[in-house]
Amino acid sequence: MKLKGNIIVGGLLILFGIWGIFIGNYHIGVIPTLIGLSLVALGIWTGRTMLILFGHLLIVLGCFLTTWGLHLLNIKMPNVLYIFLRPLFWGLISIFGGICSIYHGFCRCVGSRCANEEK
Repeated sequence: MKLKGNIIVGGLLILFGIWGIFIGNYHIGVIPTLIGLSLVALGIWTGRTMLILFGHLLIVLGCFLTTWGLHLLNIKMPNVLYIFLRPLFWGLISIFGGICSIYHGFCRCVGSRCANEEK
């Protein structure tokens, strides 16, 4: 089996998440672990169903991160690094990425790619 980019990135996210759990930040380690596991599953089982399930997982995790980020929101003036490292930014990225993944699951290009892989 040829290693795909999804499997490699998913494996790295799983390792990062497990490391986060072991250093004591359980809430920080679970999120990359879940995304990593879903990316590995997406790399192994291709098709519309896995892409749509991956999109739904991203939306759920994105809503969690957005809510967490709103809870941590301060009044102080943020800099660029402060914005990129907060859960609010990554929550919105995850929500929109999940929506994109769901729409892409219903795209014709996925159907033609799946038909070519089965041959």
